[in-house]
Amino acid sequence: MAYCAGAALGLVGNFFNRLKLFSKVLIVMALTFPQILKAQKITTPIGLNNEQLPVLPKEFYVAGVTDERDDRNAIAWLLPPGKTAGKYSVDLKGGTLAAIKQFINFTWPPNKVLRPVIMHIKKFRLDESLLPGGNVEGRVSVTLSFYLQKDEGSIQLIDYTGSAGYSRPAEQQADAEPILRHALEHGLIYFNTWINREADTNIKLAKSVRLIFTDYTEQPEGDTVYYSGKRPLRWDDFRAKPEGGKYEAEVFPSIGYNEEVEVVKGIVNVHLSVKAYVPKSACWVKDGSRNAYSLNHEQRHFDIVKIIAEHFKKNLKAEKFTVDNYDGPVGAVYLESFHEMNVMQEQYDNETSHGTNPYAQQQWNEKIDKELGGKK
Repeated sequence: MAYCAGAALGLVGNFFNRLKLFSKVLIVMALTFPQILKAQKITTPIGLNNEQLPVLPKEFYVAGVTDERDDRNAIAWLLPPGKTAGKYSVDLKGGTLAAIKQFINFTWPPNKVLRPVIMHIKKFRLDESLLPGGNVEGRVSVTLSFYLQKDEGSIQLIDYTGSAGYSRPAEQQADAEPILRHALEHGLIYFNTWINREADTNIKLAKSVRLIFTDYTEQPEGDTVYYSGKRPLRWDDFRAKPEGGKYEAEVFPSIGYNEEVEVVKGIVNVHLSVKAYVPKSACWVKDGSRNAYSLNHEQRHFDIVKIIAEHFKKNLKAEKFTVDNYDGPVGAVYLESFHEMNVMQEQYDNETSHGTNPYAQQQWNEKIDKELGGKK
């Protein structure tokens, strides 16, 4: 007539590998447009033309831009027209970082109701080189990394890498401004398309957490009995070989949970299937002890586990969760509930003298029934 807590079920949680997408986009540009060719060398900083992009962000705003290029001295290394050597460098007007910030703020004015995103410039460079035959080849390479800004830090969302190539006659100069601007615009539009697609289902972009509880069941029934008011314990559930000692029977009820996570419309739905269970193969009863009074005592051990399972749910509902930390609090509340279960079971056995005190047993029967209420 004793109780023994089974080993705690493993804390079941979903751990999400941090998503890092690396996208390569090849932008092919042929210089068939006269307006991107000039006869003169570019001698002044390149000013990006402010223009509206064909899309406006609905899920984010650019809260900041950082320049993490290895070489921040200039953005373009060009060959002068009519010459075959002697590269010179040109930067954006006001500096690359300031120019890109100004361009983004104009084309996408910040809407601070949306998610704040930081854009890291990893690479942004236009290089020209001489081709066999006298033509000049130009290639602009861009690598941008987008991070979601949060109170406790930032989370990397996606990397974008793009490149654009062109060739020109050696005697003419390419207009670097539209080449650089379009390369930047492609990166911004690509990220906007990505976040629009991912906003509802990507856990990194989720805005809140919701717990959804169910009581775990299993059909057909196997070795484990999962709690149900319609399925009380029976003596044929006690299948282990009886142990020696002063007790007549022993049960091993415990609590646990399964966890599944899905993101729906930007909400992390945490499905917790709560288990109050008894393994038949671990429970035993001695011959001659199979009576209704003793079975009731063992059933009450099982009822106590159900009470604790309901406490577990109630305590979780009182918690505040963030999308970055919900598994931790769930696990902590579970451990607290497991401890509470052991304390209550020990108190029950001590006060009822392991079921040998009929008066105390009746008091506990009433106490348990009252707390269970309609949950049996």
